[in-house]
Amino acid sequence: MMSLVKPRVLVVDDEPGVRKALQRGLRAEDMDVVTAADGPTGLQLASTGSFDVVLLDIMLPGLSGYRVLERLRKDGVTTPVLLVSAKDGEIDQADGLDLGADGYLVKPFSFVVLVAQVRAVLRRAGPEAGRGTLRLGALAVDRGLRQVHWHDEEVGLSPREFALLEVLVGRAGTVVTKDELLRAVWGEEQSVTRNLVEVYVGYVRRKLDAVGAGALLRTVRGHGYLASDAQLDEVITP
Repeated sequence: MMSLVKPRVLVVDDEPGVRKALQRGLRAEDMDVVTAADGPTGLQLASTGSFDVVLLDIMLPGLSGYRVLERLRKDGVTTPVLLVSAKDGEIDQADGLDLGADGYLVKPFSFVVLVAQVRAVLRRAGPEAGRGTLRLGALAVDRGLRQVHWHDEEVGLSPREFALLEVLVGRAGTVVTKDELLRAVWGEEQSVTRNLVEVYVGYVRRKLDAVGAGALLRTVRGHGYLASDAQLDEVITP
């Protein structure tokens, strides 16, 4: 199956200007960007496992970047993390790397250098980096075993249904259009239409409904589909 090609980046920074600048710049570099303004929000979003890279400021309200990183690694989230800080001391950098960071950027930094570091991390992570488990509330999508569980109950999906759910949960909190789902799940199959996307979303939704997880998939009329839960809705920033 093909996958959506845009790397998904989470930017966690309490400075609105920095968030907006990074969001605008990284989107111009053809990356899908979600932002968060504090530590607890960043932790909640990063814990879904649905990002390719996290840009994590160290000085954050609610929970420091160090503690966010520590929690992520303790919980088995292996998403690459680039720490961002105004502190340029060797001890600060060593502390971050010891906690499991994949790089350290000192403010003010060159945007060109930041993009280069992000792309380097993506290259090092390789094509198998996204084979871990995606989590959305009590839903777990194991991309390695290609299995889906709601709490402890397995949700039986066909390969095509799994691919569709993987794309939607992999972009949790973001509306995915029918055209994007067509490219990601069916590739270049000429006979496939948008109507088939609706049919398969219906199949997946019914199977999630059967275990009590149907509310996780929503139709956004005129735009596409959204995978999200109430807790994630509360923390996502536009």
